[in-house]
Amino acid sequence: MDAFVKKLCDRYKVSESDVQTLLDCMEEVHFKKRDLIVREGTKNSNLYFIKTGIWRAYYHKDGADATIWFASDGEAAFSVWGYADNAYSLINIEAMCDSVAYSISRATLNQLYHSSIGLANLGLRLMDHQLLLQENWLINSGSPRAKERYLTLIKETPELLQYVPLKYIASYLWITPQSLSRIRAEIASSSQLFSSLKNKI
Repeated sequence: MDAFVKKLCDRYKVSESDVQTLLDCMEEVHFKKRDLIVREGTKNSNLYFIKTGIWRAYYHKDGADATIWFASDGEAAFSVWGYADNAYSLINIEAMCDSVAYSISRATLNQLYHSSIGLANLGLRLMDHQLLLQENWLINSGSPRAKERYLTLIKETPELLQYVPLKYIASYLWITPQSLSRIRAEIASSSQLFSSLKNKI
């Protein structure tokens, strides 16, 4: 099984045949670093599966960007407003690096949902996944566990550090860039201490 297909199957609990049926109806699209896939205030009902790359969703708040989520290889990305209701998006979705994705319109997707129970269930899981992302982000607002959340984020998606500026990661964690720098310094110091103690054993 193709690694990309396997990621989709594992993440969204859908069969290989259903994933392949969906991909056969999708268009491969390419984006450059900093391209906006979805622009705030416009309509975009497309569903995207990221083959390679990292994207972030954000909105403007008090003159600054507030990052809501990151998505990487094998993950779906879309504007909930456009996807669910063909309404104007309240967020931007931006490519953090050169990316390849598969795209499909909601109209075509609806036809597929009607043709397959497996794909219809996939549609439900996509919305569930997106709602969980946004709910977790809201619940963690102001959370004192920023260090723990940073470590979890980097463990799950280590390539973020390669492609995403720290100010965007700080925004996602609801902390300032200065606070994130202190957290990173603490982690580096702890790692050095652990290595030093290990070498003495």
